Amino acid sequence: MENYRSLRHLVLPLGRLNVVTGANGSGKSSLYRALRLLADSSRNGSVAALAREGGLASTLWAGPEVIGGAVRRGERPLQGTVRKNPVSLRLGFSGDTFGYAMDLGLPAPGDSVFALDPLIKVEASWSGPVLRPAALLAQRHGQVVQVRERGGQWYRAHTGLQPFDSMLSEVSDPQRAPDLLDLREQMRSWRFYDHVRTDSGAPARVPQVGTRTPVMSADGSDVAAALETIAEIGDHTALGRAVERGFPGCRLEIAIEGGRFQVGLRQPGMLRPLLAPELSDGTLRYLLWCAALLTPRPPELLVLNEPETSLHPDLLEALADLIAVAAGRTQIVVVTHAPRLVEALAKDPDHGVLELYKDHGETRLRDQLPLEEPLWHWPKR
Repeated sequence: MENYRSLRHLVLPLGRLNVVTGANGSGKSSLYRALRLLADSSRNGSVAALAREGGLASTLWAGPEVIGGAVRRGERPLQGTVRKNPVSLRLGFSGDTFGYAMDLGLPAPGDSVFALDPLIKVEASWSGPVLRPAALLAQRHGQVVQVRERGGQWYRAHTGLQPFDSMLSEVSDPQRAPDLLDLREQMRSWRFYDHVRTDSGAPARVPQVGTRTPVMSADGSDVAAALETIAEIGDHTALGRAVERGFPGCRLEIAIEGGRFQVGLRQPGMLRPLLAPELSDGTLRYLLWCAALLTPRPPELLVLNEPETSLHPDLLEALADLIAVAAGRTQIVVVTHAPRLVEALAKDPDHGVLELYKDHGETRLRDQLPLEEPLWHWPKR
């Protein structure tokens, strides 16, 4: 990420399970939003999402373009520098199969009344972890999208792309651009959970019409159907173990009446299960995470934002175990500021802990030296 809020320049290495932590204001929320913006680009929603945040001007890095070594050492005060590069917000990712990057800029003054909409200047997709000319699969400059065909020749797949449209959503040729379609579907499978409500009026506390639900909705309204789906066609053993781990001696029961499903938890000494309206916020939230993490249809990437909210500290180790089980089937990013959850997840040396901190207003990765940063190249304008 470059120039998004406090993320002036940040290149993160991601493994199978990644725990992003740091003090309040260190940039965790900005990192989470940046991942969502990347996912939004596959649905043509990144420009609108930025506009809702106040436009590109409101989300750009607000510090100087360059922070010199003398400033970082405290030898000189922080001050503005002369801008040498065009205004640019850049987001990207890469993996073993595909990579993708986008570069957004400001519209020219007076071009349109939609002044908060940034323009997509450049997009590129490639094979493998690093952008190289030989690895390019598709590239977009302005209104033109070029796609590399099987024989290596370039084909103009689109010549009138609007500056607010992404090539991921507008180019859909399965014959001549199959890799672009694969990339789009991979990004569209990314799943985010952040504002799962557990208050007294939360949708998860209200009986809902039950249908087979392999993927719980973002608001958790269909949690009962999602849990029942796991029990029928998913890993019901892991579900039972997670409930027992979180609430020893308890058993999950889904109450069904007139086709409507409701979460219930049978506790020792109770003659009937406690239903969703009676459950504490922490108990209901833990069951929501069970439904999200044990999904029978795991995504390419699952991102959880502060899953520890409302949970008693004694539940955090059970949550860590649940996250570790889910990481066996999908890549996970957990954004948290709960030390106990971080400690529980960090017990496995294969789980990466990414601690963010602020340096002169800029979000940086703790203990990452310049030469240890993963290799990364941006597409040129």
